[in-house]
Amino acid sequence: MVDETFQTAKITENRERARAWRLRISLVLLLVACVATVIFTHRFLTERFTAATANRAQVRLALYSGNVLSELRRNAIVPQLLARDPALITALTSGDFSQSTQRLISFVEEIGAASLMLLNAEGRVVAATDRNTLSSMFPSEPFFLDALRAETTVFSAMEREAGGFRFTYSRRLESGADPVGVIVVEVDLAKFERAWSGISDALLVLDSAGTVILATEPRWRGKLEAEAIAAAPPQTAIERAILATTDWAALDPDAVRLEGSPVLRMESEVSFRGWRIVSFTPYASVRERVNGVLALEIMFFAILLALVFYFLNRKTAVRMALFQRESAELRVLNARLQREIAERERVQKTLAVAEQTLAQSSKLAALGEMSAAVSHELNQPLAAMKTYLAGARLLITRNRPDEALSSFKRVDDLLDRMGAITRQLKSYARKGADHLSPVDIRDALASAMSMMEPQLKQRQVDVARVLPHKQVMVNGDRVRIEQVMVNLLRNAMDATKGVCDPRIEVILAAGEIAALSVRDNGHGIEDLDALFEPFYTTKQPGDGVGLGLAISSGIVNDLGGRLTARNSEHGGAVFEMRLPILGSDDVSDGDETVAKSERGPNIDAAE
Repeated sequence: MVDETFQTAKITENRERARAWRLRISLVLLLVACVATVIFTHRFLTERFTAATANRAQVRLALYSGNVLSELRRNAIVPQLLARDPALITALTSGDFSQSTQRLISFVEEIGAASLMLLNAEGRVVAATDRNTLSSMFPSEPFFLDALRAETTVFSAMEREAGGFRFTYSRRLESGADPVGVIVVEVDLAKFERAWSGISDALLVLDSAGTVILATEPRWRGKLEAEAIAAAPPQTAIERAILATTDWAALDPDAVRLEGSPVLRMESEVSFRGWRIVSFTPYASVRERVNGVLALEIMFFAILLALVFYFLNRKTAVRMALFQRESAELRVLNARLQREIAERERVQKTLAVAEQTLAQSSKLAALGEMSAAVSHELNQPLAAMKTYLAGARLLITRNRPDEALSSFKRVDDLLDRMGAITRQLKSYARKGADHLSPVDIRDALASAMSMMEPQLKQRQVDVARVLPHKQVMVNGDRVRIEQVMVNLLRNAMDATKGVCDPRIEVILAAGEIAALSVRDNGHGIEDLDALFEPFYTTKQPGDGVGLGLAISSGIVNDLGGRLTARNSEHGGAVFEMRLPILGSDDVSDGDETVAKSERGPNIDAAE
């Protein structure tokens, strides 16, 4: 009997030991699972948030690069135009520079350059928008020597003694076949540094040799990138200890350290002489978001482990006295309350970070949409400029400068139009009131057709126009109305791709309202409901972003009119713009509308 009792006790003891070991193994596996989950979550969120930050940084780089490139290209053509100015050439040959400085000042106000200088054949400044440089000598400067030796415009970037770089375009002036001087145009790229000073990222622009020529930090200019970012202030022992603890969750093993803090380095090409633009985005926002999620996850596992231990110790708690049980329950409730309070505080901090991130994402989305709108609206003037410049180059090679000057005049008009378009887009983004004035629809249509003429000739599209004899006046903005017409003509021309005999009809009717119809003989429109939605397009990738009709519809609505579209019974699509007539006295009756047909590339008589 005693042996049986001893054996039973022994079996029970063995079972308790096995249960205790199983319990310990389960706890260890649970802890391992918690740690593995935290590590996996950390890596996943780090990669995701870092990728989002990199995408936003890449979008900003594309915008900054486009701004710098636009400023450089805008000033590149100025020396070529001024080198043909007869007044400047006459002043250099005669030695009379009394009116040259004032003439350069009038030019710089129109073109928006930083400064203009006119140097004679010896390298002396004989006229300049900055009067402090008058009579200065630059016989050995690259912008003077290279311009005298070259037959084209020369670009130079020189480091100033006071700091920073000086960017210039220069070109020699000739009297007959002899060089008589050099015109120098200084490009104001320092304004981008001033604009970048308000952003959180660090930016620098490198030339082809890797030298920093523009930077948000003035002491970086003139150095190589490695030298610039290596210049960091010394850290104290406390700062190094804090840095070691904050970087326990390294965001990126390839992260660059800038002044002791990890940053994300992004690089983009400027498409100008091998220039590059580099941005350094701090990882602070990524770390805060990752650590916020990890804190919630660790808190959840802590609560889970606490519950596990609670249930494991429950048997012991049941055996305790009643007063000990009540005390234990109060302690558990107090601990839960403290955990809930701490969790609520952490959740509030996480929500604040999420709200800031959402606001930043909204700003970047609006910036991307505005960039797409600017690209779409400037595409047509740029294409026309390319055609006119090619024709001017051919005329110059054939020794027909007078005809080439007319092409340059058209390019100058297109530049003014591009400036007006950008101002309109700024006004549209600010939701400000537009300055409206009387506009003749016929004149606006003639300007739009002139801009589209090179593309229509290239495509060999027959264009028929039916216009009234009298003026058709509306109250609006001529530039924006021409934008709508160019977009409608461009869409009609694109719709006739693949058609054997492409044809476009433009009909202007005046009554109580001014109605402009643009018809094509293309394949028609499949989805009329989504036609005026932003970013909706039926074109091939790269041919359009789907903003033209959306912007055109908004412009017509702002002017109190309406833009509609339908499919023609005889095939093709019909777009109609309706605007209120400014005054009944200036509008011809419907019976007086005569078929005033003009032949563009190939224009048939309209009936």
